Amino acid sequence: MREVNRLKGKHLIAGQWLSGDSRFSSSPATGEPHEFWNGTIGIVNKAAEAAHVAFTDFGSRSRRDRARFLDEVAAELERRAEDIVAIAASESGLPNARLEGELGRTAGQLRLFSQHVLDGNYLEPCVVEAQPDRQPIPRPDLRLMMRPIGPVAVFGASNFPLAFSAAGGDTASALAAGCPVVVKGHPAHPGTSERVADAVLSAARTTGMPDAVFSLIQDAGHDVARSLVQHPRIKAVGFTGSLAAGRSLFDLCAGRPEPIPFFGELGSINPGFVLPNALARRGADIASGWVGSLTLGAGQFCTRPGVLFLPDVEGADAFVDAAVAALQEVPEQTMLTDGIAASYRRGAEKLDSMAGVSTRFLAAWDGRSALPSLFETQSATWREHKSLAEEVFGPLGLVVRVSSIDEIAGLAEALDGQLTATMHLDEGDGELAAELLPILEQKAGRLLANSFPTGVEVSPAMMHGGPYPASTNVAATSVGTLAMRRFLKPVCYQNMPPHLLPRELRV
Repeated sequence: MREVNRLKGKHLIAGQWLSGDSRFSSSPATGEPHEFWNGTIGIVNKAAEAAHVAFTDFGSRSRRDRARFLDEVAAELERRAEDIVAIAASESGLPNARLEGELGRTAGQLRLFSQHVLDGNYLEPCVVEAQPDRQPIPRPDLRLMMRPIGPVAVFGASNFPLAFSAAGGDTASALAAGCPVVVKGHPAHPGTSERVADAVLSAARTTGMPDAVFSLIQDAGHDVARSLVQHPRIKAVGFTGSLAAGRSLFDLCAGRPEPIPFFGELGSINPGFVLPNALARRGADIASGWVGSLTLGAGQFCTRPGVLFLPDVEGADAFVDAAVAALQEVPEQTMLTDGIAASYRRGAEKLDSMAGVSTRFLAAWDGRSALPSLFETQSATWREHKSLAEEVFGPLGLVVRVSSIDEIAGLAEALDGQLTATMHLDEGDGELAAELLPILEQKAGRLLANSFPTGVEVSPAMMHGGPYPASTNVAATSVGTLAMRRFLKPVCYQNMPPHLLPRELRV
């Protein structure tokens, strides 16, 4: 019997698999549903208190010990890859090849953080030695470095059951920083979360880490999420999800007696700007590439380039025609949940009926499957209807025809915060691009030229965040080694006896 058929359906709390008071049923894209226990306030309290106790141990472990733990989590995931991919494919409807790649990315980023921990540069140690004879007053001995913030709550994301869920980027960066993690599993893939949690527990025991370094709470409601972010033992939150849910949790964190940082990625339309010379010379190629990025994974990527600003000049009609032709070749794809599919359908129907918006491609679909859609409008209508700038999660594209080149900078200036912004430019577009660039620097965390934003490289140089509402902290990234900084705090040691100092400051 495959491992996927022996799910526990329970919560992992400090090394123990616990039940709750009620159950919910998974809703897989294929295969039979499974029953899982809902979390309770008592379960949240057990997980948070255990994480607090574990922090005393885990937060003081050597960098080598933490790196070994991260490496072992990666190895354990790889050992269980077949079963993890099988349950993830069943629950999400994503193809095996995509999930195998995602598992590889998850293991890769764990190993990247492991190496980053061993390097030690993230600690940013600073030593200012004492000057007892300084006038008019002596200078004390001051030594500063980054220390872990404490237990972290992580919310799994629906669209990345592996790379942004139980052992994904938020969890990996928090563990690398020395913070125990309590994961609120996403109800879209509870079986996947359980399989991954079991792998993390095995890695913790193999490397001698405390069992409560990682806990998983399953739940299909909202009370557990609210209780988790308000628990006094939780010191930071990592979240990927909708604007409404993220903003609600953000407000709860800010309203606590002890407010804590909430690092939320909340959505983005990821605008693109096709500049005039690029349109004239490469319009059809840009259109084809845009459609490929727009429809990748049924448009369920946070970096899906949903809106494209296009000069309303010669070549614009051919561009839209090329995009329509490319969309007609895109096959029906399965969406992650019934709710996401229904939301996408509502978004397409809304644009299809809106005055001033032309429907260029809209196929019929039903259930959890989806086909792409394309709409276009004029820049005046875009300015008039703020709702056009709201994210529609799915393979929906909107072309905004810009009546005057002089208008492009103003349209960029009016944008809300974004994860990414793209310029397609060619020789002769340099002056306009130079005008746009400083505007876009204030609007997005990652700026692209002549490429497409889907495909986020896990790298020390990556920024995956942006101004609100793309994320709740413009200075933070959820991808790349800089993600660790979210779960670290600077601590200064003044005139501290050497034997009490962290090893890295004993110089």
